[in-house]
Amino acid sequence: MAIPAPNLTPPFNIVRLSHTELRVTDLAWSRGYYVDTLGLQVTYEDSETIYMRAMEERGHHCVILKKADVGSVGVLGFKVWSDEDLDKAEAWFKSRDLPTCWIERPFMGRVLSTRDPFGVPLEFYNQMERLEPIHQKYNLYRGVKPLRIDHFNLFSSNVDDSVKFYGDLGFRVTEYTEDAITGRTWAAWMHRKGGVHDIAFTNGTGPRLHHMAFWVPTPLNIIDLLDLMSTTGYLENVERGPGRHGISNAFFLYIRDKDGHRTEIYCSDYQTIDPDHEPIKWNLTDPQRQTLWGAPAPKSWFELGSVFEGADLVDSELKSQPIIAP
Repeated sequence: MAIPAPNLTPPFNIVRLSHTELRVTDLAWSRGYYVDTLGLQVTYEDSETIYMRAMEERGHHCVILKKADVGSVGVLGFKVWSDEDLDKAEAWFKSRDLPTCWIERPFMGRVLSTRDPFGVPLEFYNQMERLEPIHQKYNLYRGVKPLRIDHFNLFSSNVDDSVKFYGDLGFRVTEYTEDAITGRTWAAWMHRKGGVHDIAFTNGTGPRLHHMAFWVPTPLNIIDLLDLMSTTGYLENVERGPGRHGISNAFFLYIRDKDGHRTEIYCSDYQTIDPDHEPIKWNLTDPQRQTLWGAPAPKSWFELGSVFEGADLVDSELKSQPIIAP
């Protein structure tokens, strides 16, 4: 299927991705992983939750860790341009017969809760508590030195349908993978903020969160993290990389926490601000689409993901697969 033309006048104005809530079974272990090892900064914590931000972020949080019996994902959050956009969003989701309600969230103003047609829990807001800048407090930098949350990647049982829905919301496709046999889209990368993506979709049983990603200063920070993880008890949490993607041209590393939540450490992609930026098409069988250097991804990368709270899983009808490492 052809990639739809971008919607440059969406029904409401989404600025960027903002935050996610991860349900974790061992809050102390997760703190050691995300805070002490990766280097996210704690902005609030109690016996049930930990709120964190990265070094360049002024908003109160980009990740919430919430203690739970089973690991899952509570929500994906997006910031909108104005308070008026929240009301426009409510009307738009209602017009699509999708659930909407206003909820209370700590450290945030009005929050609209909804789900996309595939069951992914979403929330939109305009105001989040602002914190003092810490990007020049170099004594706080540790781990991989995460600067900001960069994107979400989701497993989707129908990537073409996901692209159409999020395209209607103003997300624009930067790169995509086409299955040459069926002509269907196998994966797609879509943005609002002017990078390669705020959200991406990969063919598979969904909806599930494939990964969240953090932007870091340089590839050398990823090497430093690998040295740290390999000597502090986290070697088994390294899943894939380091490497450079063909898609996005980004330098990457994938790691997974105790509950299976996957994080990509990410840098060096490119700017996509121009409204007439043409999407780049990749063939599913091109070995350089996954890794520019040709190394295929492991089987776990195509099969394992985090379930969304309250979302029913659907198997993909598209069974084509790229090259998978033995």
